[in-house]
Parts: sequence; C-alpha cells; structure tokens
Amino acid sequence: MKKNVMLITPPYHCGVVESAGRWPNLGFLYIGGELEKHGYEIDFYDAMSKFHDYDQIRERIKRSKPDFIGVTAITATIVDAVKVLEVAKEEIPGIVTIIGGVHPTFMYAEILERSSNIVDYCVIGEGEHTMPELLNMINSGGEKKSVNGIAYIEDGNVVKTVVRPFVSDLDSLSPAWHLADWNDYPLYFIDNSKVAILSSSRGCIHKCSFCSQHKFWQGSYRDRAPEKFVAEIEHLFDKYGINVFFIADEYPTNDRERWVQILDLLIKKDLGIHILLETCVGDIIRDEDIINRYREAGVLFIYLGVESTDNQKLIEFKKETRFEDSKKALQIVRDAGMIVESSLILGAPDETPESIKETLKLAKEYNADFMHFLLIAPWPYADLYDKLEPYIEVWDYSKYNLVEPIIKPVSMTRDQLMKEVLNCYKKYYMNKMPEWASMKGNDLKRSCLIRGMKAIMENSFLKDHMKGLGGMPKGVMKMMEKMTDNQEN
Repeated sequence: MKKNVMLITPPYHCGVVESAGRWPNLGFLYIGGELEKHGYEIDFYDAMSKFHDYDQIRERIKRSKPDFIGVTAITATIVDAVKVLEVAKEEIPGIVTIIGGVHPTFMYAEILERSSNIVDYCVIGEGEHTMPELLNMINSGGEKKSVNGIAYIEDGNVVKTVVRPFVSDLDSLSPAWHLADWNDYPLYFIDNSKVAILSSSRGCIHKCSFCSQHKFWQGSYRDRAPEKFVAEIEHLFDKYGINVFFIADEYPTNDRERWVQILDLLIKKDLGIHILLETCVGDIIRDEDIINRYREAGVLFIYLGVESTDNQKLIEFKKETRFEDSKKALQIVRDAGMIVESSLILGAPDETPESIKETLKLAKEYNADFMHFLLIAPWPYADLYDKLEPYIEVWDYSKYNLVEPIIKPVSMTRDQLMKEVLNCYKKYYMNKMPEWASMKGNDLKRSCLIRGMKAIMENSFLKDHMKGLGGMPKGVMKMMEKMTDNQEN
C-alpha cells in the first residue's frame, strides 16, 4: 500500500526576502522527487507562501491524513516548524514526524531533548537519499541505526547515526516540479511573473564567521553539468511558464569556465527570462571583461554580500575582500545595467551610534541599488557565536532573522540600535530615490527599482517597525507616490 507523505513549510514571516516575492521550497521539491521514485505519494503544502495560519494548517493535515509529515527549518523558523509537527501529532497521534534543514543539522540534540514527544526524527545534512531510506526502514520495521544521517531519541538518550556522504552526482536527482502550485510564486516588481528557485551547484568554500554554509557543506563544492542546468530552465519555461529564475546556489560562479558555458547556453536559447543570483565580490571583479554576457544571458539582479564597510570588521568576519574591492564590484554590476543588491551587518558588541553613522556614510559610497542594514544573528552553530553569546538578550529563535536586535552592544540599548538601523534605511533610500526618478535609458531597471521599493515599503519588516517611529517618513511616501504615478503614466 502506498504511503502518503506531507511536506509542509512552516508559516513563518518576518518581512525580509518575502518582501520582493515568493518561491517554492527547493529542498522539498528535491526530496519529493526522490520519495516518488520509491512509490510514496507526496502532498507538498507551502503554508508559508500561502500565508496560511495554524487553523488552516490543522484542517489541511486532517484532510490529507498523511502517514509521515516532514518540515524544514532554519534557526528563525524552528519554533514554527516544531509547532506544525505538534499540530500533526494532535490530529493524527500515530503519525511519524521528521524535521530537517540547517538548524536541525547542527541543533538536533536540543530539538529532540526539548520536543521528544513531538519530533520523532531529525534529518542531518542532505535529505534526498536519507528520507526514502528512513521511511522504508520504518515501513519494514528495520533497525534505526541502519539509516545514515539521522538523529532520534532511544531509551531517553539522543542517538546520532553515521554521517551520510553528500550526493556525488547532483544531476542524478529529480526535483518534483509538478508538486508546486506555480500561481503562488510571483515576483512583485515584474508583471505576470512566475518564480522558480533552482540549483546549479551545492557548497561553499568560504569561511565567513557569522554564517553556517561552509559548515553545513563541510567545505565541499559540487556542481551540475551546464547543459543539464540550462535544460532544466528551458523545461520550466516551456511546461510551467516560469519566466523568473532565482539561482539558490551560495556560489554559482565558482568555476569561470563552467559559468561561461551556462551564460553562452542561455544566450543561445534566448528565452526572454530574468535571472536572480547571489555571488561574491571577487568573481564579479574576475568577470569584469564578460559582465555584459551576464546581462545578455538574462541576469537582471545580483546580490553581493559585502557585509561591512570596515576592513578590520571584514577580517573579523573572515571575508576575503576589502572595502575597495566591494565598491568596485558593485559598480561593475551597476554599470552593466543590472540591479545590484547588498547588505551590511550591524549590531556587534562594539557597535556605537558613531560607528553606524560611519557605516551609512560609506554605504553611500558602495552605492548599491538596494542596501540592507542587517542586525547580526548569533546562530548557535556559527564560528562567531562564542564571542557574541555574552551579549545575547533575546533567546527566542524566531527573532534570529537579521532584522530583530538580539545582541546588546556595550554602548547602546537594543532599542537605540533598532532606531539607528531604521534611520540608515530612511537616509539611504531618501538619497537613492531621486537617482531612480531621473534614470534614463534603462526602463526595465528603473521600473524594477521603483516597484521593488514600493513592495519593500508595503510588505517588509520596515512597515511594522516604522509604525513605532510614527510611520514611514512623509518625504519618502510623497517621493514614492510621485515616482509610482510617473511610472504608471
């Protein structure tokens, strides 16, 4: 008899990336595809993108009546992920509950010890091969320790099995694209858009001290064949009408020769699509001579995490680039007619009002189209955690989202820190919007910038936080209304 597996995204919202648009959970589509190969029926329920609440989630679980339920979690979503499983246990007492993702990979012991009556298994690392083996073992009444890459409670103790090797051939995996309800995934600043998120590689060779990706991937890096990656884009375009593609890779441009092959294949296909990606400063400088091919291939938007304007702080963060490098890379992307987004991390223990003002001053020199002033999150598995732990004032993981002040700097309160960050946003964009209003010769970029800013103001965390300061500044609102009116006319 076929078994029903429900994969649910936790209904977590903090107004960060979702302010620009929505896209499906790629990990679940990959896992769903591998489970289908083993005969399981999959119910992919993107409660987050549907903005469903717990009453709706409860009803959906009751209707679906799954045998297994899986959720995924980063640190900020772990509270909601466990709550979803709790609801499932209440509705279906015999259901098997499974949780995976970055946070459970590192914090499985804490999760199991705190929620042993809710969470049956944690999947550690990649889940595509682990999930079918785990479910097959449960169905056959096999030995838990035979499944690599899981953790569970046995006789009151946390048991972690042997670490599972990473998938050696990424092209052997088959994401179940048919599970997604593509109408749930628009990009707010492009009309009639459908967004897919896809992967051309996995891994990260960089060692940023505030991050987890290098640890999660254990310093490894694997990539897919350019032909198969581009064929996947063409398939999604032809079958589902996807016209915006967000490349999920931490580092898609690592191998220049491979990346050039991808660009050339996309240029040859000429699908008329838009591509959003994240990469590093060094690769943009490396590719200055071919940056126009990025745009020709459909790349519209590039995110570069410059993280700081202070070279000493960049050394502390273990970033391999310095202020002038980042400034140059941002300009290269901007000059090529693409939208460049970046972020700066604020709120370390030594932060002061003066250091934030200096950061804002230099951020204007960086001159990214969109700049985010993020508050450092003390993820408990990051290298920087031990240094930050004495300054933590908030222990609720749901606040660890880069927009809530968790750390109290020595010379500031968290309220003061938040006000300074909001002031950075206000002053930065008051400076940028006149530039957008007068932009000539690139109507697509101008439209995306204006509509993207409107989406941020309407959907992001800034809207709620600004309420405590009397709402969005009137000057910002008037300028945005004028630009929007001009854009529509």
